Amino acid sequence: MTVVHEESATGAEVPIRRIRVMVNGETKTAEVEPRLLLVHLLRRGLGLTGTHMGCDTTNCGACTVLVNGRPVKSCTMLAVQADGAEVQTVEGLSTPSELHPLQEGFKEEHGLQCGFCTPGMLMSAKALLEENPDPSEDEIRWALSGNLCRCTGYQNIVKAVQWAGRKMRGEQA
Repeated sequence: MTVVHEESATGAEVPIRRIRVMVNGETKTAEVEPRLLLVHLLRRGLGLTGTHMGCDTTNCGACTVLVNGRPVKSCTMLAVQADGAEVQTVEGLSTPSELHPLQEGFKEEHGLQCGFCTPGMLMSAKALLEENPDPSEDEIRWALSGNLCRCTGYQNIVKAVQWAGRKMRGEQA
């Protein structure tokens, strides 16, 4: 895969760098400009448009993905920084036949309205539940504090994460 290259303001060609990234379990090789953001590689280069772009300043969290299991706001991470890393996007949560428990929880507990923030919320919540399978409400709110939602008021999002945690622990969801 090759990402579109541009010329600099002086007309000189911008250097490119070959990177290798494991995205949702598949190894991807790309030629990228050193200034290309990870969110642009994911959306434009790989067609993974579930990662949303909201603010480009790390304030909203809509672009959150997991890099080596940790939540990262991809609008402020360069693609070259992901070289050799494992990246998981919202597209990598479910299988063709089954939703991830977090996705089910958001559905069951009405944890979304417009859905713009949902991919970032899901990825931040996934990282939390992998680290702490039984978080308190305060721990959930803290883990999601870098993700803004303008629609829901957060209460149902918290309930959705709790629902998913119970299901992942094998309890009655």
